[in-house]
Amino acid sequence: MDLRRPLAAVILALIAFVLLPASADAKVVWLCKPGQRANPCEPSLTTTNFSPMGKRLGVQRVERAKRRRADCFYVYPTVSDQKQPQATQVVDDVLRSIALYQAARYSRDCRVFAPVYRQVTIQGLLQPSTVTSEMREQAYADVLEAWRAYLTRFNHGRGVVLISHSQGTFVLLRLIREQIDVKASARRRLISAVLLGGNVTVRKGSDRGGDFKRVRACRRADQTGCVIAFSTFNAPVPDNALFGRATQPGREVLCTNPAALEGGAAKLTPIYPSAPFAESVIGAGANLALADLPRPKTPWAGFPDAYSGKCSRAGGASVLQVTPLRGAFPLTPTPDATGGST
Repeated sequence: MDLRRPLAAVILALIAFVLLPASADAKVVWLCKPGQRANPCEPSLTTTNFSPMGKRLGVQRVERAKRRRADCFYVYPTVSDQKQPQATQVVDDVLRSIALYQAARYSRDCRVFAPVYRQVTIQGLLQPSTVTSEMREQAYADVLEAWRAYLTRFNHGRGVVLISHSQGTFVLLRLIREQIDVKASARRRLISAVLLGGNVTVRKGSDRGGDFKRVRACRRADQTGCVIAFSTFNAPVPDNALFGRATQPGREVLCTNPAALEGGAAKLTPIYPSAPFAESVIGAGANLALADLPRPKTPWAGFPDAYSGKCSRAGGASVLQVTPLRGAFPLTPTPDATGGST
């Protein structure tokens, strides 16, 4: 779904720059970086739009801003199906696909930086006894090293949007908590953090006070230094759902509707690549979810205003409930109803 509205609204914000200690960029492996050859985060953005029921409406030529005044720092979710508990820092087709599916559309308005990190693989998640604390520390260390390298070599006083999903969100939660929430200068640099599928928590009845003490939820389009967080469902949240319910006393999971930060329902425009996801465990689910949808000749397909989204607390779960409009294609839970919808 198109989450660029808050970014577009605050793109001209003045963000202070503080030079951090130098970091050896040679240790960082970049999946996406401006000027990089074969950059999966900077494809053509030309989009074929369809009606909710799939009727072709026409082609939209989407151009990147000539002067992208902000940057995006993206940490991808659990996608590696390497046959070991910890992934290597190798850029493969699976990483290129997830960058295309999740980060590339942001390149219209920001320069996208995406580090490769030694994440816990799908095998590791299925066999947690094989995952050590050292592996989790190495995953965070890779992202922290990339963040420091980015600030030192590439930031030059620009505002930053942090973007993540799933395992990437857990990594960025720690990075924000340790590197941004505690430093006023770093908070001034932060435009927003889009942290999806990670159960970001706040104090009950508040917009902060859970995972972060100072960084709060985004509630206005012109607000900066704030967080957008949600998990998407298309039906009542099961009791055993992985997302939406806090486990710590006095906290609740944050839900911010990206199309209506102030609250209430709003129309959403899903956009997805016409190219199939690379062959993999994650790819099989993604391609199955999109199997009945149009695959146009343009790089992207979009369904303008075909769905409605609203944050809900029904059943004690704080999630973004998404409803098809005017005969739009139904959403598919992935991998099942406990994990939400795509």
